[in-house]
Amino acid sequence: MNQQPVFSGFHALSEPIRLQILELLQDGELCVSDMCHKLNIAQPKLSFHLKTLKAADLVTVRKHGRWMYYRLNANQFNLLEGYLANY
Repeated sequence: MNQQPVFSGFHALSEPIRLQILELLQDGELCVSDMCHKLNIAQPKLSFHLKTLKAADLVTVRKHGRWMYYRLNANQFNLLEGYLANY
């Protein structure tokens, strides 16, 4: 098993703001502006954290016009769960 994706996933989960983003996305896909509003954070700060979540493959992104929409990547969460199940 290639553990690099697993380790980047755990790193991404180590920041409270990223956990808040993931909690928002549990209800479905959201655009960046909606997440900024709901989390009360600036767009550059949110984008930084979304980049980390995307690099860890915990979220996927879809562009629609000028908007970027993010959603959870269930497959990556299943991979993390499987890794932890070994312990």
